Amino acid sequence: MWEDRIFKLFIFWYICGIILLGFDLLPSWLEWANAFFLILAGTLGFLYFLKRFGLVSGTILGIFIFFSTFIVEWAGSDSGFLFGSYDYTDRFAPNLFGVPIAIGFAWLMVMATTHVVARWIFPAGGLLYTVAGGIGAVIIDLIIDPVAYQIKEYWIWEDTGLYYDIPWTNFFGWFVVAFVLHMAIDFVMNKKSLVVTAEQAEKRMVLLYVLMIAMFVMLGLIGGLLLASFLTAGLTTLIVFVAWKRRPI
Repeated sequence: MWEDRIFKLFIFWYICGIILLGFDLLPSWLEWANAFFLILAGTLGFLYFLKRFGLVSGTILGIFIFFSTFIVEWAGSDSGFLFGSYDYTDRFAPNLFGVPIAIGFAWLMVMATTHVVARWIFPAGGLLYTVAGGIGAVIIDLIIDPVAYQIKEYWIWEDTGLYYDIPWTNFFGWFVVAFVLHMAIDFVMNKKSLVVTAEQAEKRMVLLYVLMIAMFVMLGLIGGLLLASFLTAGLTTLIVFVAWKRRPI
């Protein structure tokens, strides 16, 4: 199965990343590995949608998430739309229209993982599910954004805010984008004939959610971003614990 092979490659890449980044051993010529890491994670999210919703619906949903978020990110970096005013650097290349291609894959990972977490908490879907999905996405960004901005310098904020000089509009934008996309996923979920049981795939997505956050928390701790690291770790533990307790058996 392609999912198993890509997941094993992701785990291998993840372990290498923990060692290289944790001990500051990543050479400059290997910076591309960071983008490839997110591409792998996003591919896992895309494959989950295929398994959960079928080839046609899963492909349409995955493509919609990729391109809609890429367009929103382009609009944000170009005009400050929704998120606030920021610019991507060339440290996260390759870029297309000034936006790293890996960003679309990152959103696929975010949406697939937070979908499962939110659906476990609110199996019936609806408004509570979409709100939980939006919150799950913001929790990820509470650590990703400070690390990417303050430590890795993947993008530069022109606006400012109290939380590591990141404007509050960024987190609001993350919630809005995730909320709307979870509405789209919920719409597909309501077509019962298109949904298949994927218990192992769902557990893998929750594990992916935890692993991604754990890596950035590690980088945050190393870089001295204590508030972001402990806040994100605490909120992640809480939402995953609730999701695990409420998951369908």
